[in-house]
Amino acid sequence: MKQIVYLYHTNDVHSHFEHWPQIARFLSERRKEHRARNEAMLLFDVGDFVDRVHPITEATRGKANVELLNELGYDAVTIGNNEGITLDYRDLDTLYERARFPVVVANLFRRDGTRPPWALPYAVISATETFRIGVVGATAPFRQFYESLGWTVASPFETLRAAVAEVKQRADCVVVLSHLGVHDDEQMAAEIPGIDVVLGAHTHHLFPEGKRVNGALLCAAGKYGQYVGVVKLEVEDGRLARTSAALVDVATLPRSEEMERRLRRLERESLAQLEAERVAELEEDLPINWFAPSPLAHVLASALREWCQADIGMVNSGVLLESLSKGPVTKKDLHRICPHPLNPCKVKLRGAELKEIMLEAHTERMKHLRFKGFGFRGEVMGEMVYDGVDLETEWEEDGGWHIRRVAVHGEPLDPERTYEVATTDMFAIGHFYPQIQRAAEKTYYMPEFLRDVLAWKLAQ
Repeated sequence: MKQIVYLYHTNDVHSHFEHWPQIARFLSERRKEHRARNEAMLLFDVGDFVDRVHPITEATRGKANVELLNELGYDAVTIGNNEGITLDYRDLDTLYERARFPVVVANLFRRDGTRPPWALPYAVISATETFRIGVVGATAPFRQFYESLGWTVASPFETLRAAVAEVKQRADCVVVLSHLGVHDDEQMAAEIPGIDVVLGAHTHHLFPEGKRVNGALLCAAGKYGQYVGVVKLEVEDGRLARTSAALVDVATLPRSEEMERRLRRLERESLAQLEAERVAELEEDLPINWFAPSPLAHVLASALREWCQADIGMVNSGVLLESLSKGPVTKKDLHRICPHPLNPCKVKLRGAELKEIMLEAHTERMKHLRFKGFGFRGEVMGEMVYDGVDLETEWEEDGGWHIRRVAVHGEPLDPERTYEVATTDMFAIGHFYPQIQRAAEKTYYMPEFLRDVLAWKLAQ
């Protein structure tokens, strides 16, 4: 007897709800079509569905995201780093308390080594009366961040190997929800026996027709809900015979008006909730300029230095998207101007390394660098602004400003001295400044974001 099972998957939506009305209508219609043809349909999300850049997610700490997944009938999900390390311990521990689907993440544990009750190593789902799918999940092991929040995250390969071997005894097909990235997915498929399908995420890659590695079909649907992945499982006499993959571009699909109304209502309610939480009263405007030193950027640099108890505060102006006006400041305002899930970080650098960073940060190329990622949700890098540092610059004939002299709290920068520098974690994990990325001593301050530190400073 021949049966067809369809697996639909999303990943790295990052609270980009602009495509969600199309996805909602598409999946609803497909579910009806498969039911009419007596075909099985399962639906999975592979993490980073939550992103606090959106006011709905910020106000509800991701619980509204979970309700959206419930409404579309997801069958299982795993967590990404945005669920795992941008929520504090309690918010993550209660995120899925109303979920109507299992959360599979084999490599997440409490500090004492036990599993949280909501995080299963795998789930077995009966796709048909005679065909069972074992769904295993794993997330990217950002150990320092998880440990700072009170969790333990284990090696995904060790836990996946054990979970796949165990679920293989109970299922006819093994599907891995992998928020590890494309290179780890390829390695996993090559090294861990028993995997039939890998639904990938984290590196925002696309596999339009899938990719086969060691008999496993690797699939991925990009980012921001721009695509929905579809995997077709052909089952003959209760055994998996063939697999194939495709992607659906949702941009031109019709939208669900009901979902659009739902999202507008959620956003109104969330913005009202954030606006009701006042954090400070400003006696004067605090303007921001991305390409020159400005008062609001100086306030944030000062806040970072004080919060981290460092010698120097250092932050790029591009993390502040708008100015703050005289008068009341609310959480809505701070989320609007600083939406990034970025944490403070303190790093120890030699004076010579710090000088190299300052020289690079001062270039026009770096100031105008446009990028997305590492938690940054803005437009450009912007001017680097410091607290505790005085720079003397001069215009030279080559057409640029150059640093003539650096003083730290009035004393000339000592190339051999070690300085404690408070900055953002995107410099610690990103490739912008190798001196910071490779530094041996880094301290992350969690769960507070930059906007929380700014709120603390403004309240003073």
